[in-house]
Amino acid sequence: MSLTTNDVNRIAKLAQLEMDEQHSAAMLDKLNGIFALAEQMQAVDTEGVPPLAHPLAAHMQVALRLREDVPTEPNRRDDYQQVAPKTEDGLYLVPKVID
Repeated sequence: MSLTTNDVNRIAKLAQLEMDEQHSAAMLDKLNGIFALAEQMQAVDTEGVPPLAHPLAAHMQVALRLREDVPTEPNRRDDYQQVAPKTEDGLYLVPKVID
């Protein structure tokens, strides 16, 4: 996939960025470089390669020591919601601030 200068200008407009022609040309080269790298990565044959749980697992021969995923604090939601001005179904109700 290759972008054109018109594509870069459209993206800049959508992102509400002001970009002159010099920056637009530089950004075009950078974005096309990123897409070229993505195409190279897609071309690599990964058939039979198991997915990694962590990138270091490819280089480390030992299991990663991770802590157990257990809560360390008590659930005090009901206590906190008792003092809230408005709640409903376990959620805090707040006034709408954006039209």
